[in-house]
This record gives sequence, C-alpha cells and structure tokens, in this order.
Amino acid sequence: MSLTDILNPSDIAAALRDCQAPDSFSPKKFFQISGMSKKSSSQLKEIFRILDNDQSGFIEEDELKYFLQRFECGARVLTTSETKTFLAAADHDGDGKIGAEGIVEIQNE
Repeated sequence: MSLTDILNPSDIAAALRDCQAPDSFSPKKFFQISGMSKKSSSQLKEIFRILDNDQSGFIEEDELKYFLQRFECGARVLTTSETKTFLAAADHDGDGKIGAEGIVEIQNE
C-alpha cells in the first residue's frame, strides 16, 4: 500500500507546495491540505505505518526530518526548528518519538 492509496495525489502535491519554503511547515496545516485531517483513525494509523521508515512502530526525530520526502522523493528536508515543533506537537510523553496515536492526535486538535 502507498500513501496515494489513501490520499489524493493532487492534495499531497498542494500540501507540499504550501510548505516549500524553509520554516513554513505546519503539521496541522499539512494534515488539512493533504486530506489527512479527513481520514479515520485506522486510515491515519495506516499512513503512519507507511511513514515509519524503519518499521519500529515510532517515528524518531531523525526520521521526522525526512517526513515530506516520504510523500514525494524530491521534497525538501524539514528544518531543525520544524522537526522539533512537529515532534513537540505529537510526542505527548516526551520520549523523543511519535507513535501512531500522536499522528491521530494532531488530526483531532
């Protein structure tokens, strides 16, 4: 399964265009534009599984900086500031990584 099995490719493209400039990425806005905010918890967990590059069950900070590239190979890397902001928004237990529930929580905020 790929992200385009769950999300509309044109919505993904629009979300990536919206955050092309460094330090312009907002997780909540990206979720809205990409269509992730309209998905069910089970669909978001499937998206999380696809985004979890090493299949550890978590997305760690070093994986998170490549978040946009999981949607499109040529997308930019998140800045350190964006990565830390994203992590803070979804890492509610402070362990330095995001579980599937963290992704679901961003969508529900």
